[in-house]
Amino acid sequence: MTKFPVKNHQVKRFSQPKPAKRPAMHGPRRVILFNKPFDVLPQFTDEAGRATLKEFIPFNDVYAAGRLDRDSEGLLVLTNDGKLQAQLTQPGKRTGKVYYVQVEGAPQDDDVAPLRAGVTLKDGPTLPAGVELVDEPTWLWPRHPPIRERKAIPTRWLKITLYEGRNRQVRRMTAHIGFPTLRLIRYSMGELALGELQPGEWKLIESL
Repeated sequence: MTKFPVKNHQVKRFSQPKPAKRPAMHGPRRVILFNKPFDVLPQFTDEAGRATLKEFIPFNDVYAAGRLDRDSEGLLVLTNDGKLQAQLTQPGKRTGKVYYVQVEGAPQDDDVAPLRAGVTLKDGPTLPAGVELVDEPTWLWPRHPPIRERKAIPTRWLKITLYEGRNRQVRRMTAHIGFPTLRLIRYSMGELALGELQPGEWKLIESL
């Protein structure tokens, strides 16, 4: 009896793509609150030799939960916990981020009202923000170098709460209503806040 070779036929099965996995946590869980000074990049390396987190943070297994631009100051949360990072930064989580903002000019309540309703920037409409006219914070530290103030033009402080995090969003929002940002300090992200940390200081959070 003649035998014929048997061919193996592979059945292709199509399945839904798996959701992207967050980076695995290596080593102990770390959550660091850092008061980022002005003119420091929110990263650990820079080919141009500018100041980075490496000059302040002694750990190399953490990364920033959201950015804080070089010319901005205040709270930067560093962690190796992907779940926490997502909670603080993903737009769908709507985690409130509080900023104290010094603007050029003297806006009144009517001037900032559009920000509470949402304004349309080049990358689309913003979510409604919390905006208050406030006095200069009593905990404020001096900035080095100081901002450039013009004697003939007053300045005023705003407390702005965002529920999203676009590139340079606060600065673009205040410019949109005609009051450019001179100084920007992030004070809190969700329940995490600066507290008494001074520029360049950091602390480990043991539990959340």
